[in-house]
Amino acid sequence: MELMKNIPFSEALDIGALVDYEEGRVVSRTLAQKPTVNVTLFAFDSGEGISSHSSPGDAFVHILDGEAQVTVGGLTHTVSAGQCIAMPANVPHGLEAEKQFKMMLVVVKPEK
Repeated sequence: MELMKNIPFSEALDIGALVDYEEGRVVSRTLAQKPTVNVTLFAFDSGEGISSHSSPGDAFVHILDGEAQVTVGGLTHTVSAGQCIAMPANVPHGLEAEKQFKMMLVVVKPEK
């Protein structure tokens, strides 16, 4: 049983190439979705974003391409390609694309 999906196994990959930009959209590709962990790739067109929300799990965003404005607990951070930011559970956070960016999101949730 494979625990991951939508990704070729046993090959070296450019992770950012697994999701493409689309005009006026946020595109996503789920790599793992389990009760305690989610891994998703996103491509945001400029002007797109995810409004402020909170999650019961800790979240980790790794910017693969471009630059994102990430707000965590009311503080906004500019996060660029190659950088990452962690967002604690139950703290409001959101993302905005002033210009295009791609990211990998990992959310780790508590066991129920």
